Amino acid sequence: MTILVLNSGSSSFKFAVYARVEGPCGASGGLREQLRGQVHGLPDSPVMTWRADGRQGGEIVLPAPADQRRALREVLAHLREQGRIDRVEAVGHRVVHGGEALVAPCRVDATALRLMESLEPLAPLHQSHCVAGIHAMATIDASLPQVACFDTAYHATQPRLHTTMPLPVSWRDRGVRRYGFHGLSFESIAQQLPGLLGALADARIVVAHLGSGASVCAMRERRSVRTSMSLSTLDGLVMSTRPGAVDIGVALFAQRQLGMDLDTLSRGLYHQSGLLGLSGISGDMRVLAASDDPRARFAIEAFCQRAAQEIATSAVVLGGCDAIVFTAGIGENDAGVRAAISGLLGWMGARIDAGANAAQGPRLHAADSAIGLWVVPTDEEGVIARHTAALVCGHGQN
Repeated sequence: MTILVLNSGSSSFKFAVYARVEGPCGASGGLREQLRGQVHGLPDSPVMTWRADGRQGGEIVLPAPADQRRALREVLAHLREQGRIDRVEAVGHRVVHGGEALVAPCRVDATALRLMESLEPLAPLHQSHCVAGIHAMATIDASLPQVACFDTAYHATQPRLHTTMPLPVSWRDRGVRRYGFHGLSFESIAQQLPGLLGALADARIVVAHLGSGASVCAMRERRSVRTSMSLSTLDGLVMSTRPGAVDIGVALFAQRQLGMDLDTLSRGLYHQSGLLGLSGISGDMRVLAASDDPRARFAIEAFCQRAAQEIATSAVVLGGCDAIVFTAGIGENDAGVRAAISGLLGWMGARIDAGANAAQGPRLHAADSAIGLWVVPTDEEGVIARHTAALVCGHGQN
């Protein structure tokens, strides 16, 4: 079985290809990653890059203009010409929002697709592009089984205490509640915990997914108990261009006193806030870390402060904390951010080993640390591939 995994965005998409390495479909055989890559610059300047077997594979300029469907056709044609893939037998998609109904990976059918489309207002930056990827694959090959894997689904185990908002009942009856995101990343870490922590894997674990989007998840028995994101992807930590937790009165003030319309307000909250808003320089942590501008240092400090606060909140929910895991782009690669956050949690007994941190772990904690500190790469594509294989083989959830 060859599985294509797609993670679709507005002007780009990521892809990965997996093959079953042993056993018939549905047996215990594992999946082997064959390659992964991305297409960026849609629609006017599309470029495809990929890596195979951990090595750089190449870069190809695709014909322009290209929507996602045309770019996908070109990608598949190039990979077949190079002998990288033969026949794709199933496609797995990352879909940001599953709402209250779609709480597990599912085969895509007309009903599921309508539900996904109806959730666009809850994830306006992402949902429509995820759905567009499904439509694009259907136009290329309508017979291909497609599976949707939801970033919200992992958090379906949260108790009502942590999903219910103190808002009017009539609002809650229409789906206003805390959902949480980055679930595929958190699921990836949860699957890796036994190999990392042994018996401690089912203890009180806090995972910090720190990237362009960022959130924290409190886990017990490797299940989500509470997460920092909420109804939308705006809540929680400071992010690249999103503010995280802010007084909701800011939106009312912006409309009533500053005369902002909804589009301007939305653009400010989704695209002009966070690290970019704080620094006025960039939303990219790498750019800020390389800058000697005091505004850049301030933005990084604010990022670390909010992350530490959310980790502490997670510890309250769990009744303590046995280990903290850093993952995603910033969490996996920025030793300075990890050190700053761990330092702010020194009162909890967190002690980072500077040498281990500089060497990128995976173990980061010092011998006298009361809390385990780890850095673990996330693998959302691998999670999607496994769910897709299980469902297409008839052994997963429907």
